[in-house]
Formats: sequence, C-alpha cells, structure tokens
Amino acid sequence: MDDDRVWKFEDALWRASEDRYHDRVDDECVMALPHAPHVLQGQGAIDAVSGTPEWDEVSFDDRTISRPQEGLIVVGYTVRARKDGTEFAAACSSTYLRKGHEDWTVIQHAQVPLHEAKG
Repeated sequence: MDDDRVWKFEDALWRASEDRYHDRVDDECVMALPHAPHVLQGQGAIDAVSGTPEWDEVSFDDRTISRPQEGLIVVGYTVRARKDGTEFAAACSSTYLRKGHEDWTVIQHAQVPLHEAKG
C-alpha cells in the first residue's frame, strides 16, 4: 500500500460508520484509548470506539510511516477532528497487517489526547 493510500485508509477510519469500522479493525486488535479501561483487545476495543462520531472534518499533521517488514505498516500522526461543535485532538499510532492481496486490517491503535474534547 503506497503512502497516499495509507493516509486515505486512516482518514476513512476517522470518518467511518460503525459497520465500516468493524470491517477494517481486526478481531484481535489492541487499542490504548484515553478513557477507562484504557487498554482493550478484540471485541472490547471495537465496542469502546463504537460510539465515537463519524467526524466531518479530519486533518493529520506530523505524519510518519514505517514498514518494518513485508505486510506490516505502522503510522504515527497528530489528528484534529470536528463534528457539530465537538473537537478532538490527539497523537495517534496505528498498525496495519496485510491479510491478503489488498486486504489490510488494523491490529493496533493508540490515542494520546492533546487537549480536552469540546462539545
């Protein structure tokens, strides 16, 4: 997956409906989130983010991509997201695993808030 496609994939996750999000996140995904219980795995991780908004505006800065081995991509970035007066900013990382030709899934995601969400 080239860099442009990586960022489109990540952007789509921030704007995704709950069903689409479930399709792109692995059943064994590990997440570190800014709310309790903070570290989650599998269905617990998916359930923890199911109530998040489908953000209308999303922008990434400080982007970095690493490809430590074939079929594995790690991204890091800061994000600013907005919807209906609610704002969220965080430093994030995500790890993608290729499961098949053009079939990528998120196996890790972490968020460190940069300021309190408004809304």
